[in-house]
Amino acid sequence: MEINTCSGAISLSRELENESAKFYQELSKRFEKDQELFLAFAKENEKYIKQIERAYYGVITDALEGCFAFDLNPEDYQFKNALPKDISYPDAVAEALNMEETMLRFCQTAAEQSKHLMADVPRSFTMVAKKRSERLSKLKSLLER
Repeated sequence: MEINTCSGAISLSRELENESAKFYQELSKRFEKDQELFLAFAKENEKYIKQIERAYYGVITDALEGCFAFDLNPEDYQFKNALPKDISYPDAVAEALNMEETMLRFCQTAAEQSKHLMADVPRSFTMVAKKRSERLSKLKSLLER
């Protein structure tokens, strides 16, 4: 089902952030050598959704919500959120990279699609996208050790 409203995009964002946080919590349990990093990522996810929701609730009106600013298909932003029991560390980090790339693409698309109607919401999505880009670098460095 396509998402066309800001409310729907925010709900999808919350769902993706929560699934991503669960993924990192699971990584932290399985791979103790980077437990702190993965737990920090999970906590950051909670901050990201609060940041985006705060921007949304600060500017939303019924008139604005009636406008259809988005054209998002949730299926385009699916990622594996469960780790196989016997997954290796490099494969687990590769899954995290895939997830981050998907989340980055979602944030960039949501920011782009909403920029004409709002200022705060796309700014929040853009800020989260920037932080996710930094995560990609951190995850890639884990594979280089």
